[in-house]
Amino acid sequence: MQDRAEANLSLWKKGLGIVPAWVWERTELETLVLADNGLSDLSDRIGGLKKLRMLDLGHNNLARLPDALGDLDGLTDFLYLHDNGLTALPPSLRRLTKLRYLNLSENAFETLPEVVTHMESLIELRVTDNRLASIPADIARLSRLRELHLRNNQLVSLPESIGMLPELRQIDLRGNPLKRLPTSLATLPRLEKLDLRWVATLAPPAWLADLEARGCAIYR
Repeated sequence: MQDRAEANLSLWKKGLGIVPAWVWERTELETLVLADNGLSDLSDRIGGLKKLRMLDLGHNNLARLPDALGDLDGLTDFLYLHDNGLTALPPSLRRLTKLRYLNLSENAFETLPEVVTHMESLIELRVTDNRLASIPADIARLSRLRELHLRNNQLVSLPESIGMLPELRQIDLRGNPLKRLPTSLATLPRLEKLDLRWVATLAPPAWLADLEARGCAIYR
């Protein structure tokens, strides 16, 4: 049986600047933490780590990701990409259909990358502190999504298709310049928390009272 220590590698906050070549030879790895290392580039060799279930690239200086990242189609647990300089994701990431948790917070996305809507196993999606001006209607593909975190973006509305997320429990819209909410939010069968704090531009729709009566906690 494989030693669990051999399957997990954390190089958190080691001041690497660049990932050592020996890391890409560790093809037995299931978890890899490269967070907070000043990384500005990532080798295509990462695509060879086929057993990875969790990858943490947060708190770096990445402005782009290699297409080879999409070869990690065994990623199931977490993909942390927060606090980088990303504006887009490679199309290959649509192959990450087993991924359950994705963190894209603190980047420079102006719209939610279309590839994310193909990650059909997502349970939690975090895209806080970006520049999102819109959410694609295809977000409805994420039928297993339970938590959607969109705090501190530039959203003035959401697509009506948000009402096609039957498992959604929480949606965080704090700090957005919202002018309207889709009426389909009122039909979400499992919604437990709707956070509208620091939203000064929205006239609360009457159906919010219906949500509250149903047991949904609304923060405003």
